[in-house]
Amino acid sequence: MIKEIARQLDNIEYGWKDKDGNIHLGVDDTFADNYVLQSPDEVLKNKIGVCWDQVELERKLFEDNNVSFNTYFIVHYDEDKCPTHTFLIYKDGNKFGWFEHAWEAFKGIHEYESEEDAIKDIEEKFIERELHNEYNPDNLYIYKYDKPKYGIGCLDFYKHCEAGITIKGIWLYEYRY
Repeated sequence: MIKEIARQLDNIEYGWKDKDGNIHLGVDDTFADNYVLQSPDEVLKNKIGVCWDQVELERKLFEDNNVSFNTYFIVHYDEDKCPTHTFLIYKDGNKFGWFEHAWEAFKGIHEYESEEDAIKDIEEKFIERELHNEYNPDNLYIYKYDKPKYGIGCLDFYKHCEAGITIKGIWLYEYRY
């Protein structure tokens, strides 16, 4: 079933829709002021989405297939830029899986013994691939968040995720299955 969900995302490219309905490949300097979170149906129609959009499509597909999951937003706050990534971790029996489509370097299904192991691995990959030498542990946060309102902009998406459960230090995490 998980592989079938992955196939449904095969034709989705990395990019975004702006507030005027224009489609952009990749992310550019206009993203922060012009991005609009798409609904799952819009992602399927437009065949494009950043991780934020793609996780919402994944949310719908996992819900439709009655698979338990949580969604997360990782961010490194910085004065000049705030790199982020959203991801979905699902539970399958006694195993946990990181379902990744948008982050090309790690695209696929990754299995773990625990959700904590998955989060730690993703955190390490994010630090290594996205932050390089600019990493400050005091600036890195992970939030578990619920379904946002579609059509919101970048700042409202940040606020929505930040209103979720803050995971600062993996050891504080509580399972909620």
